[in-house]
Amino acid sequence: MIGYLTGKIISLKPTHLILDVNGVGYSVHISLTTFEEITSKEIVSLFIYTNVKEDSIKLYGFFTEPEKQMFDLLISVSGVGPKIALSILSGIRVDDLRFALQSGDISRIVSVPGIGKKTAERLTLELRNKVADIVELEGSTPASSIRTEAVSALSTLGYNFKQAEESVRKILTEKPDIDIEELLKEALSNLSK
Repeated sequence: MIGYLTGKIISLKPTHLILDVNGVGYSVHISLTTFEEITSKEIVSLFIYTNVKEDSIKLYGFFTEPEKQMFDLLISVSGVGPKIALSILSGIRVDDLRFALQSGDISRIVSVPGIGKKTAERLTLELRNKVADIVELEGSTPASSIRTEAVSALSTLGYNFKQAEESVRKILTEKPDIDIEELLKEALSNLSK
C-alpha cells in the first residue's frame, strides 16, 4: 500500500493532480483544502490513502496528516466512502469539522453539498468522541487556535461544550482580531445571560 508520496506536480486541478515520482506519474484525488495548500508549490509531499477495489486502485492525497486522519475516520462510518469524505473535507476545514462533530453542529456539516441530515447525524454520533485525537493543524489560523483555547477554557469552567463553541464562534465572526482575554470576557458575559 502506498502511504506517502513526494514528487513534482505535472498537472494540477482543484480535485485531482498527477505527481511525478522518479519518472512514474501517480494520479491522486485531492480535497480543495489540499489544493489551496499546494497551488504555489512545484514539488510536494502528500499523505496517501490507497483505495483498492476489484476493478480499480485510487489514490487520495492530503497535504497534512490531520486531514488524512480525519479522512480515515470519515470513511470508517457506514455509508461514507472516499468520494463523500473528500467532498466533506473540501467543504469544511479539519479544525472546523472537528468542532462541528464534537458540538453536534449538524447544520454546519449539512452545509456541504451532497451531505444530508441523516449522514450528518450518523457522522456526529459515531465520530464525536473519536475526533479529539486529531491534532490542530500546524499553521492553522490564529482564530482557530484562539477558538480552541477559549472553548477549552469555558468547558473547563463547566459550560456546555456546544454552547461555549457557538458563543465563541459568534464572537469571532463579528470580531476576528479579538484577543483571547476579551474573547473569554465576552463569551462569559453571553453565557451567563
